[in-house]
Amino acid sequence: MASAVASALSLTLPYLADALVILGLWVMSVGVYGVIRMPDTYTRLHAASKAVFLGVISFCASSAVTGDPDIIYRAILIAAFLLVTTPISAFVIARAALLRGERMETPGALDESDRDLPRMPGY
Repeated sequence: MASAVASALSLTLPYLADALVILGLWVMSVGVYGVIRMPDTYTRLHAASKAVFLGVISFCASSAVTGDPDIIYRAILIAAFLLVTTPISAFVIARAALLRGERMETPGALDESDRDLPRMPGY
């Protein structure tokens, strides 16, 4: 019975890895579409940071399916690194955009920065 379950599991693991790779590609493709489609730096940044984190985590999970301990440790390290650095880099880029004077152009956006930022030319 245990060997039958192990055999069935070993047959489904490659399909699980393939599904996780396809999920990662889909998430990153949607993120690229979001970066192209969004109207301002802040919403583009949101789309990009979510897509990078979720897409790469899916790729790491597909790599971890191999069962090799070295690959699993590397995938965990990559995921931990992204978990720490993605929000920090998004904050730094958003802060630079704010200090540069870029406005939020999203319809209905509420700017709570207490700054009277001038409208960008052409908008």
